[in-house]
Amino acid sequence: MLVLVLLIPAGRAMSRQVTLEAIHQIENPRNLTRPGPAGELGAYQFRAATWAQHTRRPFSDALDRRWSDYVAALHHDWLCARLVRNGLEPSIYNIALSWNAGLSATVRGRAPRRSHDYAVRVGNIAGELNDRLRLASQ
Repeated sequence: MLVLVLLIPAGRAMSRQVTLEAIHQIENPRNLTRPGPAGELGAYQFRAATWAQHTRRPFSDALDRRWSDYVAALHHDWLCARLVRNGLEPSIYNIALSWNAGLSATVRGRAPRRSHDYAVRVGNIAGELNDRLRLASQ
């Protein structure tokens, strides 16, 4: 994953890291290993189809935080590119909305209220994380 971070500007890498950590804190903050209600696995609660979209590694590797972080970064960047391609800003809100409701629902403006609530929660956590990082660097 370090190679991926080095290939993108530092500000964007930090934004991705903060966004993904905020998603992780909502999806699976205790790193539970049991599957979610729809079979989701890992720190970011990937579904098997999303996992397979970005890697050929077995879906069970979603439980390994190193692989989960790697695939999360790939998925984040994929979402950002698709949001831009569809004329939407790749903001933390839109990324989180797409993560939860799916890209198509986000692009079509058809995401359910619970997904919008999820995106607000991710944004709030990301804001807190950014504040902590800023204070730590002073």
